[in-house]
Amino acid sequence: MLKRLLVSAALIGSALVAPVAASLPASAAVGVSSASAAHACTYGRSGNVWRCVTPGAYCPLAAHNRYGYARATSRRYKCSEYPNGQWRWKRV
Repeated sequence: MLKRLLVSAALIGSALVAPVAASLPASAAVGVSSASAAHACTYGRSGNVWRCVTPGAYCPLAAHNRYGYARATSRRYKCSEYPNGQWRWKRV
């Protein structure tokens, strides 16, 4: 009984969301697709540079004293050691 109720709620919810997405103007649809492309960025090394870093996050041993670029802003960061001994991505 509960499973049936949850399935019904999911179907009703998807029926409510679909018309909203269909009524978006073309410019909004482009914005959604570009936002999805920005989130497609994967964290990792590209040569000596790291891509898709999260500012303030811990950085791996291989990234110590190396540079990287933030996923959202494309700003440059360096994996720096803080006084407490932690290595984090810090704005350059």
